[in-house]
Amino acid sequence: MSTDRATRKGLLLVNTGNGKGKSTAALGILVRAAGYKFSIGMFQFIKSAETRYGEHIAAEELGIDIVPLGDGFTWLSDNIEADRALAEKGWQRVQAVIESEQFDILILDELTYCITYGWLDETMVLDVLRNRPPWMHVVVTGRNASPALIELADLVTEMHLVKHPYREKGIPAQPGIEL
Repeated sequence: MSTDRATRKGLLLVNTGNGKGKSTAALGILVRAAGYKFSIGMFQFIKSAETRYGEHIAAEELGIDIVPLGDGFTWLSDNIEADRALAEKGWQRVQAVIESEQFDILILDELTYCITYGWLDETMVLDVLRNRPPWMHVVVTGRNASPALIELADLVTEMHLVKHPYREKGIPAQPGIEL
Protein backbone atom coordinates (compact mmCIF):
# COMPACT_ATOMS: atom_id res chain seq x y z
CA MET A 1 0.00 0.00 0.00
CA SER A 2 1.54 3.25 -1.10
CA THR A 3 0.66 6.77 -0.13
CA ASP A 4 3.65 8.02 -2.14
CA ARG A 5 2.84 9.82 -5.38
CA ALA A 6 5.76 8.19 -7.17
CA THR A 7 4.30 4.70 -6.77
CA ARG A 8 0.57 5.36 -6.52
CA LYS A 9 -1.81 4.45 -9.36
CA GLY A 10 -4.46 7.17 -9.52
CA LEU A 11 -7.99 5.88 -9.97
CA LEU A 12 -11.09 7.47 -11.44
CA LEU A 13 -14.14 6.49 -9.39
CA VAL A 14 -17.73 7.24 -10.39
CA ASN A 15 -20.67 7.09 -7.98
CA THR A 16 -23.88 7.26 -9.98
CA GLY A 17 -27.47 6.02 -9.97
CA ASN A 18 -30.83 7.21 -8.66
CA GLY A 19 -30.24 6.20 -5.05
CA LYS A 20 -29.00 8.15 -2.08
CA GLY A 21 -25.36 7.84 -1.10
CA LYS A 22 -23.28 9.03 -4.05
CA SER A 23 -21.89 12.12 -2.32
CA THR A 24 -21.93 10.36 1.04
CA ALA A 25 -19.66 7.62 -0.33
CA ALA A 26 -17.32 10.28 -1.71
CA LEU A 27 -17.24 11.91 1.73
CA GLY A 28 -16.28 8.55 3.19
CA ILE A 29 -13.27 8.53 0.87
CA LEU A 30 -12.49 12.08 2.02
CA VAL A 31 -12.43 10.96 5.66
CA ARG A 32 -10.40 7.83 4.92
CA ALA A 33 -7.87 9.78 2.84
CA ALA A 34 -7.56 12.43 5.57
CA GLY A 35 -6.46 9.62 7.88
CA TYR A 36 -3.52 9.00 5.54
CA LYS A 37 -2.74 12.74 5.41
CA PHE A 38 -3.55 12.98 1.71
CA SER A 39 -4.25 16.44 0.34
CA ILE A 40 -7.93 16.50 -0.61
CA GLY A 41 -10.05 18.88 -2.62
CA MET A 42 -13.81 18.67 -3.01
CA PHE A 43 -15.76 20.81 -5.45
CA GLN A 44 -19.56 20.73 -5.50
CA PHE A 45 -21.00 21.73 -8.86
CA ILE A 46 -24.63 22.18 -7.76
CA LYS A 47 -24.55 23.23 -4.10
CA SER A 48 -24.58 26.94 -3.36
CA ALA A 49 -21.98 28.76 -1.27
CA GLU A 50 -24.94 30.39 0.51
CA THR A 51 -25.76 27.17 2.38
CA ARG A 52 -23.54 25.29 4.82
CA TYR A 53 -24.16 21.59 5.14
CA GLY A 54 -22.87 19.13 7.72
CA GLU A 55 -20.08 17.99 5.40
CA HIS A 56 -18.73 21.55 5.20
CA ILE A 57 -18.57 21.83 8.97
CA ALA A 58 -16.94 18.39 9.39
CA ALA A 59 -14.41 18.97 6.61
CA GLU A 60 -13.35 22.25 8.22
CA GLU A 61 -12.61 20.27 11.40
CA LEU A 62 -10.29 18.08 9.29
CA GLY A 63 -8.68 21.12 7.67
CA ILE A 64 -10.25 20.39 4.27
CA ASP A 65 -12.12 22.91 2.18
CA ILE A 66 -15.23 21.86 0.33
CA VAL A 67 -15.94 24.41 -2.37
CA PRO A 68 -19.54 24.90 -3.54
CA LEU A 69 -19.54 26.12 -7.15
CA GLY A 70 -23.23 26.17 -7.97
CA ASP A 71 -26.39 28.03 -7.17
CA GLY A 72 -28.43 25.39 -5.40
CA PHE A 73 -30.77 23.11 -7.29
CA THR A 74 -29.77 24.63 -10.59
CA TRP A 75 -31.60 22.14 -12.84
CA LEU A 76 -34.86 23.81 -11.72
CA SER A 77 -33.58 27.17 -12.95
CA ASP A 78 -35.13 29.26 -15.69
CA ASN A 79 -31.75 30.77 -16.58
CA ILE A 80 -29.80 28.06 -18.38
CA GLU A 81 -27.13 30.51 -19.56
CA ALA A 82 -26.36 31.49 -15.96
CA ASP A 83 -26.20 27.79 -15.03
CA ARG A 84 -23.82 27.11 -17.91
CA ALA A 85 -21.64 30.07 -16.92
CA LEU A 86 -21.43 28.82 -13.31
CA ALA A 87 -20.50 25.33 -14.47
CA GLU A 88 -17.85 26.66 -16.88
CA LYS A 89 -16.36 28.94 -14.21
CA GLY A 90 -16.30 26.04 -11.76
CA TRP A 91 -14.71 23.72 -14.32
CA GLN A 92 -11.98 26.27 -15.06
CA ARG A 93 -11.20 26.31 -11.36
CA VAL A 94 -11.10 22.50 -11.19
CA GLN A 95 -8.95 22.27 -14.30
CA ALA A 96 -6.46 24.72 -12.77
CA VAL A 97 -6.37 22.64 -9.57
CA ILE A 98 -5.70 19.46 -11.55
CA GLU A 99 -2.92 21.16 -13.50
CA SER A 100 -1.41 22.54 -10.28
CA GLU A 101 -1.14 18.99 -8.88
CA GLN A 102 -2.28 20.39 -5.52
CA PHE A 103 -4.41 17.45 -4.42
CA ASP A 104 -3.81 13.73 -4.06
CA ILE A 105 -7.57 13.15 -4.15
CA LEU A 106 -10.08 15.34 -5.93
CA ILE A 107 -13.83 14.91 -5.46
CA LEU A 108 -16.05 16.39 -8.17
CA ASP A 109 -19.46 16.22 -6.57
CA GLU A 110 -22.48 16.37 -8.90
CA LEU A 111 -20.29 16.86 -11.98
CA THR A 112 -22.43 14.46 -14.01
CA TYR A 113 -25.30 16.97 -14.05
CA CYS A 114 -23.12 19.55 -15.79
CA ILE A 115 -22.45 17.03 -18.55
CA THR A 116 -26.02 15.69 -18.72
CA TYR A 117 -27.52 19.17 -19.05
CA GLY A 118 -24.92 20.26 -21.61
CA TRP A 119 -23.39 22.95 -19.40
CA LEU A 120 -19.93 21.46 -19.95
CA ASP A 121 -18.50 19.79 -23.02
CA GLU A 122 -18.11 16.12 -22.15
CA THR A 123 -15.13 15.57 -24.43
CA MET A 124 -13.26 18.42 -22.75
CA VAL A 125 -14.05 17.12 -19.26
CA LEU A 126 -13.01 13.57 -20.12
CA ASP A 127 -9.77 14.76 -21.73
CA VAL A 128 -8.81 16.61 -18.55
CA LEU A 129 -9.67 13.59 -16.38
CA ARG A 130 -7.80 11.24 -18.71
CA ASN A 131 -4.69 13.46 -18.67
CA ARG A 132 -4.58 14.21 -14.95
CA PRO A 133 -1.40 13.33 -13.04
CA PRO A 134 -1.04 9.54 -12.99
CA TRP A 135 -1.06 9.41 -9.17
CA MET A 136 -4.18 11.56 -8.66
CA HIS A 137 -7.38 9.88 -7.55
CA VAL A 138 -10.60 11.54 -8.77
CA VAL A 139 -14.12 10.78 -7.57
CA VAL A 140 -17.06 11.94 -9.70
CA THR A 141 -20.61 11.81 -8.36
CA GLY A 142 -24.08 12.36 -9.76
CA ARG A 143 -26.92 10.65 -11.54
CA ASN A 144 -26.87 9.56 -15.15
CA ALA A 145 -23.14 9.12 -15.64
CA SER A 146 -22.56 8.96 -19.37
CA PRO A 147 -21.36 5.80 -21.10
CA ALA A 148 -18.10 7.58 -21.98
CA LEU A 149 -17.45 8.53 -18.34
CA ILE A 150 -18.27 4.99 -17.22
CA GLU A 151 -15.89 3.59 -19.83
CA LEU A 152 -13.05 5.88 -18.68
CA ALA A 153 -13.59 5.11 -14.98
CA ASP A 154 -11.65 2.48 -13.07
CA LEU A 155 -14.46 1.88 -10.56
CA VAL A 156 -18.16 2.60 -11.05
CA THR A 157 -20.75 2.18 -8.32
CA GLU A 158 -24.44 2.57 -9.08
CA MET A 159 -26.65 3.50 -6.15
CA HIS A 160 -30.12 2.02 -6.56
CA LEU A 161 -33.11 3.51 -4.73
CA VAL A 162 -35.19 0.88 -3.00
CA LYS A 163 -37.05 2.98 -0.46
CA HIS A 164 -36.84 6.64 0.60
CA PRO A 165 -38.48 8.31 3.64
CA TYR A 166 -39.66 11.32 1.64
CA ARG A 167 -41.34 9.24 -1.02
CA GLU A 168 -42.76 6.70 1.42
CA LYS A 169 -43.73 8.92 4.37
CA GLY A 170 -43.23 12.54 3.31
CA ILE A 171 -40.28 12.93 5.71
CA PRO A 172 -38.05 15.78 4.49
CA ALA A 173 -34.23 15.70 4.29
CA GLN A 174 -32.72 15.28 7.75
CA PRO A 175 -29.59 17.03 9.08
CA GLY A 176 -26.76 14.54 9.50
CA ILE A 177 -28.34 12.15 6.98
CA GLU A 178 -28.87 14.21 3.83
CA LEU A 179 -27.77 17.72 4.82
